[in-house]
Amino acid sequence: MTDLNWKSAAKLVRGYARKKFSPVEVVQSCLAQIERHDKTLNAMVHVRPEEALAAARASEKRWIRGEPQGPVDGVPTLIKDLLLVRGWPTLRGSRTVDKAQAWDQDAPSVARLRECGAVFLGATTTPEFGWKGVTDSPLTGITRNPWDPSKTPGGSSGGSSAAAAAGYAPLTLGTDGGGSIRIPAGFSGIFGHKPSFGRVPAWPLSPFGTVAHVGPMTRRVEDSCLLMNVISQPDARDWHSLPYDGVDYTAKLGRSIKGLRIAFSPTLGYVEVDPEIAALVKNAVKLMEELGAIVTEVDPGFADPAPCFRTLWWAGARNLLGKLPAEKKKLLDPALADVVEQAKAISLDDYQDAVRERGVLGSQMRQFMEGYDLLVTPTLPIPAFEAGKLSPSAPDKTGKWVNWTPFSYPFNLTQQPAASVPCGFTSTGLPAGLHLVGRMYDDRSVLNAAYAYEQAADWHKARPPGF
Repeated sequence: MTDLNWKSAAKLVRGYARKKFSPVEVVQSCLAQIERHDKTLNAMVHVRPEEALAAARASEKRWIRGEPQGPVDGVPTLIKDLLLVRGWPTLRGSRTVDKAQAWDQDAPSVARLRECGAVFLGATTTPEFGWKGVTDSPLTGITRNPWDPSKTPGGSSGGSSAAAAAGYAPLTLGTDGGGSIRIPAGFSGIFGHKPSFGRVPAWPLSPFGTVAHVGPMTRRVEDSCLLMNVISQPDARDWHSLPYDGVDYTAKLGRSIKGLRIAFSPTLGYVEVDPEIAALVKNAVKLMEELGAIVTEVDPGFADPAPCFRTLWWAGARNLLGKLPAEKKKLLDPALADVVEQAKAISLDDYQDAVRERGVLGSQMRQFMEGYDLLVTPTLPIPAFEAGKLSPSAPDKTGKWVNWTPFSYPFNLTQQPAASVPCGFTSTGLPAGLHLVGRMYDDRSVLNAAYAYEQAADWHKARPPGF
């Protein structure tokens, strides 16, 4: 019973139904794991043991009656500290956010989980306002990678990825505005899915605009499918949200991927990839081919859209933080403050040009994907690097974190569904990720292909040393 924290959400609900163990026992196991390891990892902003145990006891009574409240009733869940949780201060990793305000609403994804009886254990760390691809902030300090605590778990959902990898909870929520689910999933050896834009309602909408998505981060693909069934339900507060389609993402998991058309682009035509990462990804694609996928090595044919992405992202940072009074600006992460300062040079023409360039890229990818079901790349070109650093090399004042995340942000611009699934380990024991990008609105194909690969490869069964 001491290992309950490592069970998948799907196994937990089956166990609850058969009365093999209770939500209270599972929550106690998860809280004990957090207590054992979070002094090292620093993945949690706060933990709410009394609230969690009270919710678990209520769930236990429902399961005893045979009346669960929903598909994740009693399942321990962690929420990234960018998403509103009723009764909790959502500080967004920033010393500029005032705690003394009404915290009386849930974000749509949180509301759906609460309605289904999920047990919230606490909030996970984020860099300030989720602005970068690693996780540290002036408010909460440095979050570390369970596979090697000297390394970063990635970001901006690095608290969620580290917590999932360390066995804190089977379900975690993240956000992704430039790779912030997939980057930490890749560095931390878990599964992370960025849904099609609008598939998971979001509110308040991200200050960084229509590149930002909310999605699941889990140790198992099946658990992300279970989570998608809950968080993709409608919420009228998000005026960008797609009409609810009622898809059951857990249905037909395990079906063959024979005949699936995969475009494999090892570098997107312009990225330099670490040789070990490249080899692991190539082997993963070979396994998918052995499973029956039809693989064509081809680049999608676009130039690096980093300048376009930076213009849109930097402008969002300026809009969010540029009007702060001087005394509050001094509280910001210095590198984020520099982004706000750089963004002053962005003109309206620059911004409109970036919007137009984004449209061209989106159209190009829609046309490219007519010939394929999936585009496959590495999740990241490098393994995890030193925790507390913004970049693995000398700081680039212009690119910041964008220069080492070239496989993720293009597909925030295009809004396509994309996921990272573990595909092996480097010689030093650091995880690598396989990046699957789907046709717009076709989240199911991404999840099904990821599940087929996961089950054939078995990387998801590995645990970090000492955990």
